[in-house]
Amino acid sequence: MKIDPDIVRQHSKRSHLKSHLRVTPLAHAATPLGMGFGKTRLACPDDTFKVLYIAPQLVTGVAETIIRDRFVEKAQRRLTEEDIETWGATEVESREALNILDLRKLAPHHLGLRTDALLAKNQAAGRRVSRAIYEQAPRVDAILYTSRLTKMNCVCVYDRAATKLHAGPVHPLINLRALTPALELLKIQVLRAPIARP
Repeated sequence: MKIDPDIVRQHSKRSHLKSHLRVTPLAHAATPLGMGFGKTRLACPDDTFKVLYIAPQLVTGVAETIIRDRFVEKAQRRLTEEDIETWGATEVESREALNILDLRKLAPHHLGLRTDALLAKNQAAGRRVSRAIYEQAPRVDAILYTSRLTKMNCVCVYDRAATKLHAGPVHPLINLRALTPALELLKIQVLRAPIARP
């Protein structure tokens, strides 16, 4: 896959990231900006680089990390407290401006990308696109794209830009006031654990 550097420049912009959120397992609270290899939307298909995902809205972070496709073709949309209590969230900002490639609008068409590269349930095409951008556009720090689940903004940050980020402490997701409206937007009910009687 060839990436036209001129088109990449046309659709890239240097910008500071402010008040973005990362939803992450509480087990990784000590390393809120930690990255690993995985099979995610824009991960490297051959594990030669790492990425992390952040979003301006908590609802997108919850949908992309915890919910995903678990309620497809299901009438009841319910989570238990146990489904949530192992997760946390941290606020992420950039220490300096990032060079961000915007793939939300005409850029995919201009670059000749497959129409399902960023929105299909099968993520293989998206990983190939990410690798091509990483290798052929070394000045790109991050990709701005649309969440398949919420149709809101997501940002995928490449490992080469990790030192440009700062993260606050990881807070238990279940304690955040913003969680309730986020779950309401997703039409998800939380089943509370019964209170033990003495």
